Amino acid sequence: MRIIDISKERDYLRKIIDRNRLDLDEVDKAVESIINDVMLNKDDALRKYTKEFDKVLIEDFLVSQKEIEEALKNTSDDLLEDLEKAKDNIEKYHKKQIKNSYSIYEGEDIILGQLVRPLEKVGIYIPGGKAAYPSTVLMNAVPAKIAGVNEIIMITPPDKDGRIKDSILAAAYISGVDRIYKIGGAQGIAALAFGTESIPKVDKITGPGNIYVAAAKKKVNGLVGIDMIAGPSEILIIADEWANPKYIAADLISQAEHDEMAAAMLVTYWEPLAYKVLEELEIQLKYLERKCIAEKALRNYGGILITSCMAEAIDIANEIAPEHLEILTRNPFEIYRGIKNAGAIFLGEYSPEPVGDYFAGPNHTLPTCSTSRFSSPLSVDDFVKKTSLIYYSKQALYEHKDSIMRIAEEEGLTGHVNSIKVRFEEGCRSCNQ
Repeated sequence: MRIIDISKERDYLRKIIDRNRLDLDEVDKAVESIINDVMLNKDDALRKYTKEFDKVLIEDFLVSQKEIEEALKNTSDDLLEDLEKAKDNIEKYHKKQIKNSYSIYEGEDIILGQLVRPLEKVGIYIPGGKAAYPSTVLMNAVPAKIAGVNEIIMITPPDKDGRIKDSILAAAYISGVDRIYKIGGAQGIAALAFGTESIPKVDKITGPGNIYVAAAKKKVNGLVGIDMIAGPSEILIIADEWANPKYIAADLISQAEHDEMAAAMLVTYWEPLAYKVLEELEIQLKYLERKCIAEKALRNYGGILITSCMAEAIDIANEIAPEHLEILTRNPFEIYRGIKNAGAIFLGEYSPEPVGDYFAGPNHTLPTCSTSRFSSPLSVDDFVKKTSLIYYSKQALYEHKDSIMRIAEEEGLTGHVNSIKVRFEEGCRSCNQ
């Protein structure tokens, strides 16, 4: 991990921001072929790809009630209790996001409104294989449940024995998932988008995945809704001379261990802190199980950025627009007011990023790779749709018809003009009512 004088190496920021502009061409053809195969051959294609990629033949993709019950028995009481607590926190936080339908009455002649309705059927994708991400189940399913989604379908890849990890099934049960299927990858996304004999077509797909899952979501977007195209994880820490280098190193490593393309950065104007953090990184990496992954991420996309002052550090943070932003300063509540772009902000030395990942309540599905400039965390809003409502009485339309027709004439749309005009022509049946 390098120490970088940002006044001399400004180009470093572009390397971080642009690292997820992956050349999807290399996977696009493969993904398109998989999607087309699933469209045509449905379950047969799913079985073929599950055998090829997951090394197991699955006859029945649906997880049975018996499998769920066994998973609950096999999951420790402590973990079940922890998942319940996390679910309660997520639920409490996301309930504040609920938006209701409303109407605006302009006298008796005009009624305007917005109808807020839940999506009918949603598919959530949960990464599988060697890893287990029960927190991702909670973060996707709980907001969908709060929104009132009628049916939540979960897909996740099986292991080589055709099983789903117990904690994943336990989290699905706790969060109210309706059906679970043993299928993953681009083929799973295609199944949710088009439907097969076993797997229903959904209205929207949420949840993270690898580059093939991301490419598949991008391709089916428009046929179904998607939440976002998530890139590699990232953390940026703003720190001053009051920060603890041991905490900073631990938090940088916690993101670097995710992925070789994960970005982990410290921004500070206090240069002595940089050297202390480097020392701590060396110490803590020795004992890390995923040491090789973390070291590669820190080497390629890690950096300690030295700025001239705190104001410049804030500017750098806003330019990078990180997924996770920790503020480890003497007064984090003063610093965060200057932050415009971040997926989630963690204030103070006892609010490390894993608190948000697993337990606090705000969603951990966050915009990555600078997209927090225009995107937001997953929320209840992702699982509802809004419909406009308009009522004009005859009198209201008569009062405003000239304005409406003039605008239509300006746009050259004479059919629109006639749609208004015909209602007030002599002999018009509705005009005599």
